[in-house]
Amino acid sequence: MNKDTALDYIQNNTIIGIKAGNQRPEFLEIWMVVVQNRIFARSWGLAKRSWYNTFLENSAGEILCGETTYAIKALVPEDISDLTEEINQAYLTKYNSDHNSPYSQGIIQEKHVAKTIEFIILD
Repeated sequence: MNKDTALDYIQNNTIIGIKAGNQRPEFLEIWMVVVQNRIFARSWGLAKRSWYNTFLENSAGEILCGETTYAIKALVPEDISDLTEEINQAYLTKYNSDHNSPYSQGIIQEKHVAKTIEFIILD
């Protein structure tokens, strides 16, 4: 199944390609985590013209897992408050190398938590 392959890739790789909306020509590399067999990401840059804000306007996009591209729908999960601690822990666990540690500590701060989005793989 496509979803299982993508989940496995995301769990085992630190950088995943993302393309938000239909207008972007290239993939941007970002961090993603898997929690409860669901895919989540947080905006780091917080810019107005970001992949996150593009998804709020148009939920269509793609993720790139190695050589495989998956069509996705992005949404702010309704149960985000129930999942926040688990997502935080997933970031801290996955991105725990010396180089990544300051960023993983940063991405669990409220300003980034508020920019959490879920990616749903379309079949």
